[in-house]
Amino acid sequence: MTCFRLWLCVTRSIIAMSVLFLTAGPAIQAAQEIRVLQAGAFSSNITPALGGLIIGGWAPIPATKIHDDLFAKCLVLDNGKTRLVFVVCDNLGLPREVCDAAKQIIHETTGIPMKNIMISATHTHSAVTARGKNRLVQDEALSEYQHFIVQRIADGVRCAVNNLEPAKIGWGGADEPASVFNRRWHLKPGTDIPNPFGGHDQVRMNPPSGSKDLLKPAGPTDPEIAFLSVLSTDGRPLALLANYSLHYVGGVEKGDVSADYFGMFADRIQQLIKADRQSPPFVAMMSNGTSGNINNIDFTKKSKSIPRYQKMREVAELTAQAVYTAYQNVEYKDWVELGARQEDLTLHVRKPDQDMLHYFQNVLAKSDDETPYHTHEKIYAQRVKQLDESPDQVDVPLQALRVGDVGISAIPFEVFVEIGLELKEKSPFKHSFTVSLANGSYGYLPTVPQHKLGGYETWMGTNIVEIEAAPKIVETLLDMQNALK
Repeated sequence: MTCFRLWLCVTRSIIAMSVLFLTAGPAIQAAQEIRVLQAGAFSSNITPALGGLIIGGWAPIPATKIHDDLFAKCLVLDNGKTRLVFVVCDNLGLPREVCDAAKQIIHETTGIPMKNIMISATHTHSAVTARGKNRLVQDEALSEYQHFIVQRIADGVRCAVNNLEPAKIGWGGADEPASVFNRRWHLKPGTDIPNPFGGHDQVRMNPPSGSKDLLKPAGPTDPEIAFLSVLSTDGRPLALLANYSLHYVGGVEKGDVSADYFGMFADRIQQLIKADRQSPPFVAMMSNGTSGNINNIDFTKKSKSIPRYQKMREVAELTAQAVYTAYQNVEYKDWVELGARQEDLTLHVRKPDQDMLHYFQNVLAKSDDETPYHTHEKIYAQRVKQLDESPDQVDVPLQALRVGDVGISAIPFEVFVEIGLELKEKSPFKHSFTVSLANGSYGYLPTVPQHKLGGYETWMGTNIVEIEAAPKIVETLLDMQNALK
């Protein structure tokens, strides 16, 4: 009897333990699978020394004054499986060798795969050049300022990694149509539009404001400001990454270094959401969208003289206020899927034929006293000569990134707005935007129909890759986005 009772007690204990294990198992497993999103941000100063060349205009000029500092603004996201890095630099355009050198250091010091790192330029026209001699040939040795930018980007990302903390993320969009205008215009029949190649175009970039010859814009605009917002788990703002298809604003003093409206937007949105004087500091960044044919000039109105930097401040205020309004309604997630893909796409380089080479030989032979057919014909004579001496093909890096329900395309060109609108329409993600001048800088990327109209952005030497490049790039990026979905 005693043995039976002992056996019964032991049996009951075993059954109880089994039940406890079976019921607790899923809870233990769930606890092990708790997902945590982390984020960290940092602003790394990349302000150049005075004397370096600013190349935003037709002729380089030395930097003589720092109006406002330039930064490489860094955001790192980590969902426990994948780390993504976003870097937005206040510069006209970074060559691939600079981006790759920075990515290599980041990978070696943090372990983050290079394909997961996006480095873009804002396209401010008031920054010292970081370009090499030829955008189609990577320089073996970096210049002093290129070395400086590489190290500061790498340092900034490492600091952002050090700042990683539990976070939540959301996204939104706001329209600001009053600051974007298509800068390519059809003019009335009979209006002469010469080009540097001895011919005529069908459209003109930046026609005289208020001209009676204006007919209609040659394309659309995209008024959306897309943005990602990152908070700590207790609601403290950590970072905001915005994207707007506006080329730049300008209106600076000659020789000034400035981050343009991109920097002013970041400062203003920080004020609006009361995120200044934090530790670690809040980081806001405005990336350049598909703005290759977009600026902030309403050409239907006569231009007015306004003080330096005033227009920048106006655009910064309008864009910041629009984002701030949408910011109030953002829904945040404690964890999201993250992903990245990068592929090189081989494109043909545009090449002059013998007739064009002969034409520009005659252009260069002209004396300074002769009236030129076009103001910039000698500049394009040099650009066409460089293309003729360049490789026949170039590999350009294309990148697609995923942040939750947002798909992001990264293109190393000054991208026409039609391309960005097409990517938005066809993206498999509910929300999407495109970052231009990302991971390299290879000139303008017009659409095939816009090439047929001519104009500055399509001229050989401004555009340096094959005319069919845009549809190839769009197809490749959509394939990459679908692979991330």
